[in-house]
Amino acid sequence: METISLQNTLPNVFAQRNDVDSDVWLQNLTFEKQKLYLVEANSGTGKSSLCSYMFGYRHDYSGKILFDKDDISQYSVGQWVKIRQKSLALLWQELRLFPELTAMENVEIKNNITGCQTKEQILRWFEMLGIPDKTDALIGRMSFGQQQRVAMIRTLCQPFDFVFVDEPISHLDDSNSRIMGDILMTEANKQGAGVIVTSIGKHMDLKYDKILKL
Repeated sequence: METISLQNTLPNVFAQRNDVDSDVWLQNLTFEKQKLYLVEANSGTGKSSLCSYMFGYRHDYSGKILFDKDDISQYSVGQWVKIRQKSLALLWQELRLFPELTAMENVEIKNNITGCQTKEQILRWFEMLGIPDKTDALIGRMSFGQQQRVAMIRTLCQPFDFVFVDEPISHLDDSNSRIMGDILMTEANKQGAGVIVTSIGKHMDLKYDKILKL
């Protein structure tokens, strides 16, 4: 996959509004591989909906979303499974970790399927993010900031053409935010991928190719 394009796309919940002023909604917009985007938003403007649409989890929108030239509304379940395995990664705002499992078990659930990262690389990321002692800790007993770091590691344990990062650093200090950004961009550059970061406030301090207002 080389591009993701939005063509006059708008969440159905905004259909009756005539005051939509956005760089994303009701626009012709293309995200490209190997580029870094920041989508800045106010609460309630559809930030998480945008990620869900592009990941195929929700379809309550008008207009079109294209992967290259393919309309994603026509994809079968099997096509979506393949795309999520090989082309798209997503760090959810709510993280979607299993609280009854350890940090390492949460990461290995994905990595055992993909075989994308070595155990040494995963442990290196735990070290870089300041949580080397948390590999065997239950997620449910970790702070939200610690869970965010684990979720980032898990997100990167797969191949991808694009990675969506929804509110990635809301509970991190500046130092850990920079480290997480470095890890994200190193892996994205390694895979030649596009990165789409969304934020309603504090965001990763990165060299964005384009900043969009939602």
